[in-house]
Amino acid sequence: MTTSTAKEQRRLSDEQMAEMLALTKGSDSVELKLTVPESDHRSAITALGMDPLDAQIRQVFFFDTPDLALNNAGVVVRARRVQNKGDDTVVKLRPVVPDDLSRKLRKSPTFGVEVDAMPGGFVCSGSFKGIAKADVRKTVLEQRPLRKLFTKEQRDFYTERAPEGIALDDLSVLGPIFVLKLKFAPQGFDRALVAEAWFYPDSSRILELSTKCTPSDAFQAAAEARAYLSGRGVDLTGEQETKTRKALEFFAGALEKSA
Repeated sequence: MTTSTAKEQRRLSDEQMAEMLALTKGSDSVELKLTVPESDHRSAITALGMDPLDAQIRQVFFFDTPDLALNNAGVVVRARRVQNKGDDTVVKLRPVVPDDLSRKLRKSPTFGVEVDAMPGGFVCSGSFKGIAKADVRKTVLEQRPLRKLFTKEQRDFYTERAPEGIALDDLSVLGPIFVLKLKFAPQGFDRALVAEAWFYPDSSRILELSTKCTPSDAFQAAAEARAYLSGRGVDLTGEQETKTRKALEFFAGALEKSA
């Protein structure tokens, strides 16, 4: 594939732009994301002045069936251990259309709608976030009921959105994934950037750069981020990978091999 073709494939069509604009107007926030090609990880870290010693250690667990029935239905269930912060959980649905969600749901302080935008694509998701109701590590290691990790709102949301007949306690543990997260303010850029490095058991890695903004500021933020990163030599035309999908597929494949 030529460079020009790659660039063309990373740009949204007019119809896609109109759809993303409509979703953005109904969302609570926008996160702009970029996956850096693995061959460019070292150069990007150097160019942006990232210090790995400032990164926060995280351990991420996903829960799904061995055939990824939840993922196929657009449901993501996750628990996370965060260094010096504690455990948290999320039940996420994607894609969603903000205008189709109930007023009660939108008023919940722990529910949020966000558009994730990356070169060539976007997705709008609705997420119930919460502080874990039980210790994540002990729950997984001692095979305790998974439902006890989640709040009542999260459990109710899961029951409404998950495929029929699949309870939280029926799910398999997929993971964990070891993650380093670094929030930093690069020189010459007026916005905070976040770098997440995900380390998979097969020795592959994903390095994702992101910045959050308000819906009204999304296009300005995207233009500024694009200009800054390209000016620092960061490749904006590489293949975009989804951290969650790669993790789910890897661990589901491992389960199948061990069955």
